[in-house]
Order: sequence, then C-alpha cells, then structure tokens
Amino acid sequence: MSHESLGTDVSVGPPSTRLPADHPDITVAALLGDDGGVVDVRDVDALRSAAAAHPDSSLAWALLARTELDGIAEDGDAVAADAVTAYAYARVGYHRGLDALRRAGWRGQGPIPVSHPANRGFLAALLALGDAARALGEVEEATRIAEFVDQSDPTAPAVLASGVPVGEAPATTGAE
Repeated sequence: MSHESLGTDVSVGPPSTRLPADHPDITVAALLGDDGGVVDVRDVDALRSAAAAHPDSSLAWALLARTELDGIAEDGDAVAADAVTAYAYARVGYHRGLDALRRAGWRGQGPIPVSHPANRGFLAALLALGDAARALGEVEEATRIAEFVDQSDPTAPAVLASGVPVGEAPATTGAE
C-alpha cells in the first residue's frame, strides 16, 4: 500500500519511516568518503574496517555485498564474484536495517524513502540481497525482495544503481 494523500489532512497507508540522522550508516558514509557523488567503495579493507567498527551499519554490509557481487578489489582489478559471501553480507545488512527500522517506528509496512540518506544502507542491503539470491538461483526469494523494494520505495533501484549517493539523492518520483 502506498502512502497517498486525500486532500491536505487525511493520509492513506502507513507513514514513511526515516532512520535517525545519527544512524551508523551516516558515519560509515563519511568514513568511506565520496567518489564522484557516491560512497567510495574502492578500498575493500576500508569497507571491512567500517563494518567491524560499525556492525549496526546496513550500509557497510551492503557495500561489502556489492563488492562481492561486482567483483571489485581495492586495487581496481576485478576478482571473481562470490554470490555466497555477498548473500551473507547482504543478509547481515538487511537484518541490521530491519532492527533499526523497527526502533524508528516501522511496523513491517510502509514507505522507506531512498531520498532520506540514513535509509539508503538498508535499501542497498535489500537490493544486494535480492541480487545475491538471484545469483544463487533463489528465484522466489529474489521475487519477494523485489516486491519489498517496490513497496518500500520503487525509485530505490534507479537511485542506487550507480552507487549510494552522498547527501541528497537525485530527484525522483516515488514513495514519499
């Protein structure tokens, strides 16, 4: 169910959930820095250090998953993609994100806008989990995850396709 407005005073559907501005994903994004407007993922050791220092960060786990899926090494050379490792990293990020969303008032449904920087780590983990599930042949799980992404914010795949934006996300129409 989407969050729509009937006039100015009546809302239909659950409200959008926004993780707090002091969420560990914000810290991790700052630690990793900016590479062309997106969080820098070129240094895998830095990603691992970020995950170890901030294990509650969905973003750190999502980026580790993505490096496994994309076969990125810190020196820029491609390495063999590892869907099993990617799945494990993404699953950790997904569960850390669910915990954070619940603490922020989310009750299992409703928009999780990608335009809000603190939400991006969870959505990136969710997308990585779907990609890893697909790579492992888990088609039903990948389909369920795609539906979850669409219910959370249908613009998330487009916004996160080229990496996790630093600061404000590109303008899109979606779940807000």
